[in-house]
Amino acid sequence: MGVIVLPGVQGDRLCMRLALISDLHGNIVSLSTVLEDLDRQGVDQIVCLGDVATLGPRPKEVIARLREIGCRCILGNHDAFMFDDDLIRSYSEVPIVVTAVDWCRDLLSKDEIDYLRTFETNISLELTPGVDALLFHGSPRSHMEDLLATTDSEELDRCLGETGATVLAGGHTHIQMVRQHHGKLLVNPGSVGMPFKEYVGGRAPQIMPYAEYAIVDASGPAVEVSLRRVQVDKQMLRREAECSSNPICRSLEQQYA
Repeated sequence: MGVIVLPGVQGDRLCMRLALISDLHGNIVSLSTVLEDLDRQGVDQIVCLGDVATLGPRPKEVIARLREIGCRCILGNHDAFMFDDDLIRSYSEVPIVVTAVDWCRDLLSKDEIDYLRTFETNISLELTPGVDALLFHGSPRSHMEDLLATTDSEELDRCLGETGATVLAGGHTHIQMVRQHHGKLLVNPGSVGMPFKEYVGGRAPQIMPYAEYAIVDASGPAVEVSLRRVQVDKQMLRREAECSSNPICRSLEQQYA
């Protein structure tokens, strides 16, 4: 998909290739597809920007895969729902969403929920000398905040706060984006597990049969952001939904028809 290159500051000609995945939502088929694509691309590090387990058919398998590859993870709002029972009800009153979150919490073991508790609020990374990345879920100040291509510039300033990072990356909206803001790059890798056709703002989404992620390439002072979208087997997605007892999966079956 789109590629944007931003000239950086002067520094040593070192390289860093960072993969950003987000909003996996219990979809092991799409996560496996992305990891296979990443094997072909070759990256130095993978960071997950949150929302790993809920809403999809296979939360336990997604958690196990992240642990297996040693993926560093940001705490998303849906991750926090797993150990804060009341938080989901302050975020959504849609019965099927609340029920699906409760189903996931009941399914996960204490060890798996304790693993989610280890997720970090924000992560700061030095990509190359003079080129830093600040990673979060919604915004640096809240894992429930939406940052969009249409967000007002002054509001964006308030959301992002004071940071010297060249790259600022979060997920949450399930919408891919690269936006230049005051010389910085604001990145959303989209969603691995439930990429939305358009921003929903609380409405029912239309889920696309793809898996989305991003690669940030830093080479000395230059930064390149690539938004990637890979095809996922719709029949496999539908079979996973059909075999799950997660109540929201009946809706997912229709999405993957």
